[in-house]
Amino acid sequence: MKAKITRQPAAKKRPTAKLWQLRLYVMDQTPKSVMALANLKKICESHLKGRYRITVIDLLKHPKLAKGDQILAIPTVVRKLPNPVRTIIGSLSDTERVLIGLDLRTTG
Repeated sequence: MKAKITRQPAAKKRPTAKLWQLRLYVMDQTPKSVMALANLKKICESHLKGRYRITVIDLLKHPKLAKGDQILAIPTVVRKLPNPVRTIIGSLSDTERVLIGLDLRTTG
């Protein structure tokens, strides 16, 4: 009698893509706040496609949330993950400055 050999399908290995968690602090829908969100989305789509989450926090609606991330000016983006936490203030229109500030230059 012949031994029956059963092969298990090889497990598919997925690259472990770390999720970038970003918080964008704004004050209402000001032109600068809208521009900051658009710029941040554009940069994330170019350098972190499918690996990022942006949470927009309107300090007009949730002023107490500014204290946790020590927000002193707006708009401000805070990179919560991956560590270490990084912060950039402004409209995020200077792409190179944002890439350096978020430490994204090497991942893109």
